[in-house]
Amino acid sequence: MLKTLRQIASIGIVSEPPPQADEGLRLRDGLQDHILAVLGRALCIRHVDAGSCNGCELEIHALNNPIYNLEGLGIRFVASPRHADLLLVTGPVSKHMEAALRRTYDATPDPKLVVAVGDCGCTGGIFGENYASCGRVSNVIPVDVAIPGCPPSPTRILQGILAALSRSPASLAGTGERP
Repeated sequence: MLKTLRQIASIGIVSEPPPQADEGLRLRDGLQDHILAVLGRALCIRHVDAGSCNGCELEIHALNNPIYNLEGLGIRFVASPRHADLLLVTGPVSKHMEAALRRTYDATPDPKLVVAVGDCGCTGGIFGENYASCGRVSNVIPVDVAIPGCPPSPTRILQGILAALSRSPASLAGTGERP
C-alpha cells in the first residue's frame, strides 16, 4: 500500500480535462433560478385524476424518471392540495369527481395554477359531456394552461407546466383574478 501511495505522490493525478458544460445544464440552472425567483421554493404540484384512462398518468410518472428528472428542476409532486401551487388535472371530469375536484381546487392556496392534461382534460375527448361526464376540466374549475394530446408526451407536459409557471403567481396574488 505504501508503494502505491508513493507512486501516486510522485506521478500526480493523471486524468483527462473535464468536458465543457452542456448547454442543457445551463438551461436547467436557469430554470431552477426562475422557479426560486417566482416562488421562493420548489414548485409543488398536486395531480388529480378526474376520470382518465391512465394514459396521461403514465406520461406524468415518466417525468420523475432519470431522463426528465423533474425533481432536479425544482418541481415536485405533493400529496395534499394544501401544499400545492399547481393542480395537474387529467381526464374528463366524471360526475362523481366533480365535487372532489372543486374541493381540491378550493383547498389549494392562492395564487394557484391549473393545468389540464390530455385531450380529455382539454376538450372532454371521446367522452364529451353526457349523463356521466362533465366534460373538460374548464367546465368545473378555471384552467390556466391546456396540454392537448392523447396522451401528451412527458416533454409536452413539462412545457405546459413551465408555461403555467411563466404566469407569475406574484401578479395573481391579492387580485382574486385569473389570468
